[in-house]
Amino acid sequence: MDDNSAIDALLAGAVIEQTPLPPIEERRRLREELNLSRAQVAAALGVSASTVGGWETGREPGGDVRKKYAYFLEGAVLKLAAAKATTDPASADVVPVDEPTEADQAVVLDDVDELPAPQPCVLCGRPARQQVEGFPQHLDPADCVAAPPAPAPAPAAASAVEAGLARPAPAAAPAAPERAARPARAVPSQRPAQAARPGRGSRQGGRGGGRGVKVTPVGRRVQAAAEMPDPIRSAVDGALAEHGGDVAAATAALVKRAIPDAMALLDHTRKGGRYDIVAHPWLPDILRKGSSRGADQIWEARPKWTRPELPAGAHEVTALDINGAYLSALKTHLPLGQLEHSTGNHHDKRRSGLHLITPPVWEHDAVLPNPVGQRDEPGPLWVTEPTLRLLQRVAGPRYGLCEMPEIHESWTSGSTEGLLDKFRIALREARDRAISEDDAVTLEYVKAMYSKFVSTLGESNYNRELYRTDWMHLIRSQAFANLWSKAYRAYDEGLMVVRAMGTDELHIVGDWRSVFPEGRHVTEVKVKDVYTVGTDTDDPQQAESGPDGPS
Repeated sequence: MDDNSAIDALLAGAVIEQTPLPPIEERRRLREELNLSRAQVAAALGVSASTVGGWETGREPGGDVRKKYAYFLEGAVLKLAAAKATTDPASADVVPVDEPTEADQAVVLDDVDELPAPQPCVLCGRPARQQVEGFPQHLDPADCVAAPPAPAPAPAAASAVEAGLARPAPAAAPAAPERAARPARAVPSQRPAQAARPGRGSRQGGRGGGRGVKVTPVGRRVQAAAEMPDPIRSAVDGALAEHGGDVAAATAALVKRAIPDAMALLDHTRKGGRYDIVAHPWLPDILRKGSSRGADQIWEARPKWTRPELPAGAHEVTALDINGAYLSALKTHLPLGQLEHSTGNHHDKRRSGLHLITPPVWEHDAVLPNPVGQRDEPGPLWVTEPTLRLLQRVAGPRYGLCEMPEIHESWTSGSTEGLLDKFRIALREARDRAISEDDAVTLEYVKAMYSKFVSTLGESNYNRELYRTDWMHLIRSQAFANLWSKAYRAYDEGLMVVRAMGTDELHIVGDWRSVFPEGRHVTEVKVKDVYTVGTDTDDPQQAESGPDGPS
């Protein structure tokens, strides 16, 4: 008898049919008709908001989470059908129901989550069991009463001050005595006295009120930024506690989880944002790889340039390292929705994407790198928005270094430059704080977050929540364009540019400190290497020597 165990195992593991789901366009409609946000659905299913967005734009869930999502959608259909059944078709009047309270409206309008333990309400300071968009609040106005006139400081805040994580609040300055009134001079056509402006030495703030307090909007009020939750600091503190203070082990664990943590931070910073990110849009063929190890058709303009010749004599060259190149490049024009095709030599600056252009002739390779990078093949090529905009600036009246590029066709969508701004600022502030506190764990963690975020935006197995290959190319190209701008700035200030490589390496001859501030922060540069090129022709021994030795 033949051994059929392998066939039996194959049949046993075969899946006949997955749990059916409604069409893609129905999934978002059902959620929106129930007035539910993606974050609310994501919290119930145990996934991120961007994952739910992917399911609503073309991505299919699998496994157990597919069953949960199908159960939610089926329940949504039943709930909406029951709501429609309460309407009398004859009179078109709705069956009387209780009017929604303000708390109900808050649940509809905001992202509401249950807290595991009560926390102080951001509006009144009393314990609340729910949080709205990440901030503890009372949903029922009756529960949100005024705070006591002089509340005692919370123990947690006191411990934070003792540990040095928060600064103690400065004591209130005594009121200044009233100045003696001086008789006004009789001046013809005297102007009436203007009211004091806030922030200009008045008692409402500014120079006369001590050091300012940075605030951020929370609902209808504002809250001190120092009191806001810090996911990066919490993750670092948790990793150090988990590994018993072992810096190397905590750093390795944080770097390993950098991608999901970056996506969670992105979702956190996108709460209340004006735009919904399309996590898995349809992509044109120019963004698809020809093979598993091949590349798509997009040219990122990566610089790999070396000055072909230096003047005679010895030159001290300083290799500068540009700090946080990819972090700074997160501020770039990113398309919001699915890319749309257009033709013609026209550029709409309200949109962003990819463009097929014929680049202009570059005649300055002896002193400056080509903004398009080093490309051997002539003819049209697909470039990104940052490369196109850089070429247009370089061709403009301020630079006048080349002709305008010719645009043949484009894939673009409506864009914004600030889409990742809160995400970038959160990472930058954590990086700056880590440098000032000599915190190597946080520094390596933050570096891994933004570098891996950029590198896995394409169809990566390490980041399945956000497939935006166009964003990956755009951010990389923005980093290259930023490096070119620094090279031009050095050239324009009279320095000699010797080399430009990748995103963060610039070799300079001359007093570079008069042009670039030195340091480790994002707006500064640091020295990577110093070396000498050429020989001093004023050396008598060298002058008497020929190419084969002394003459």
